[in-house]
Amino acid sequence: MNVSQAMKERRSVRAFLPRVPSAQDVQSLIADSALSASGGNLQPWKVIALAGEPLQQLTSAVANAKPMDDDVVAHMAYPPSLWEPYRTRRFKNGEDLYKTIDIPRDNKAARLEQMAKNGAFFGAPVGVIVLVDERMGYAQWLDLGIYLQSFMLMATERGMATCPQGYWRRFRDTVENVLAVPQPYRVACGIALGYEDTAAPINELRADRAEWDEWAQLRGFD
Repeated sequence: MNVSQAMKERRSVRAFLPRVPSAQDVQSLIADSALSASGGNLQPWKVIALAGEPLQQLTSAVANAKPMDDDVVAHMAYPPSLWEPYRTRRFKNGEDLYKTIDIPRDNKAARLEQMAKNGAFFGAPVGVIVLVDERMGYAQWLDLGIYLQSFMLMATERGMATCPQGYWRRFRDTVENVLAVPQPYRVACGIALGYEDTAAPINELRADRAEWDEWAQLRGFD
């Protein structure tokens, strides 16, 4: 599989098979993804991959923990009062997701139940927590995004599936305590990692993309 194919195949998977990737495969994926570009070669990330009992300890702790204040969490994920066209894109993505599992908009209990599956990495056999030094700035968060994209593309190339999750920032104090995260590192995001359950309806979701001329221009070309 080449990079173009991996870009087309990669998507957020929310149902996984119980098959556990080997420690060697996970280690090489994490290490090889660090070939990503980073300004000044700072490489401003730390990565912790969990399976088995350590994974269960984390998910159990989060299941019994109180999340951060909703307003704080919302502002960490999206700007307040999200405007167009971004509001519509976000709304449609959510509606398309819930359609795959037949949960209507007015069934808030079922939607909350589905959201809570984030806290179990959607059943993935490997949970990855990505950390960043909280003293880092905007440019280093861009570097972190490049690392994450490299990680997901390489996972796809190697036959694995992923789902990046901002959800873990909701419980960052609990996560950092359970994992004994050294300060001043903070939770940036999580990644569910494993092998896709291709029979699961929720994995039928294919998020659409805006037409390129809505956000790109060519200037000075013949």
